[in-house]
Amino acid sequence: MSQRILIIDDDPLLREIASELLTTAGYDCQTAEDGRVGLARLEAGPVDLVLLDMIMPNMDGVETLTAIRDRWPDLPVAVMSAGTRAMSLQGLLRIAMGLGASEALQKPLSESTVLPVVERLLQQKIRAA
Repeated sequence: MSQRILIIDDDPLLREIASELLTTAGYDCQTAEDGRVGLARLEAGPVDLVLLDMIMPNMDGVETLTAIRDRWPDLPVAVMSAGTRAMSLQGLLRIAMGLGASEALQKPLSESTVLPVVERLLQQKIRAA
């Protein structure tokens, strides 16, 4: 059985590109357009890793990460962002790491940045089990 990754991001193009990249690498991918939909997908079935955008409408990455940590404290979560005018990328990702993110990725994503992080987090999860 392949490992399941949930991609939560409001950008449909990013969801499509990340899903295709990870599916090609042999992972089973699901997507969600915001934190609410992402949490519903987590409730519906097991997920091995979450890729979570920090800036989204409806339910942002901070709220979503907090909810994930409350319900699934051991689930690896890699947050991703390009930052905003109001907050630097490093500041935003530092907040996420303080809330329990496993890793932080800078957008735009690429195969060379995403795959090593995904592989490392999934291996850590397997070793911890």
